[in-house]
Amino acid sequence: MAVARTARGRWVEEGLRALATGGPEAVRVEVLAQALGVSKGGFYGYFTNRDALLDEVLDLWEREVTDTVIEQVEDGGGDGRARLERLFAIVATAGGASARGVAADLAIRDWARRDEAVAVRLRRVDNRRMAYLRSLFSQFCTDPDDVEVRCMLAFSLRIGVHLIAADHDGRSRAEVMALTRHWLLA
Repeated sequence: MAVARTARGRWVEEGLRALATGGPEAVRVEVLAQALGVSKGGFYGYFTNRDALLDEVLDLWEREVTDTVIEQVEDGGGDGRARLERLFAIVATAGGASARGVAADLAIRDWARRDEAVAVRLRRVDNRRMAYLRSLFSQFCTDPDDVEVRCMLAFSLRIGVHLIAADHDGRSRAEVMALTRHWLLA
């Protein structure tokens, strides 16, 4: 009887989940195999070593936070404001790849402080995200300085909102986020 192999993509997905929850140190072959319910021997049929897996984990993260998000925004059409509204809604969703993306973003940002190759990749991803934001904001903002400020605030909010525990003077976090979106799109 043939034994079914665990798909390469499942190793990469589990690696990204582990990275998001515990940083790069949590991406260990034995732990991933246990989480997948398989032996670690199958790992070496796909990857030469842990570093090869980590590269593919970063590739998956990059696709999820750039290509996939941009495709979802673009598929809906509309002008720059409509696309930004859709972008904000996509990245605000609490489930699925978006939630993992935030946790992975934070883990990768921390990792990039200690690993130059990861820092280079993070800069590439952040530059791509900022370029996309510029393309959308510039559709209704004519001042390049205004575009850059809105991009920086929107992107900083995406990353930083998860690190802020402050109360909002009688407003809910959701209310403040709605006010912020309205202000950014004005």
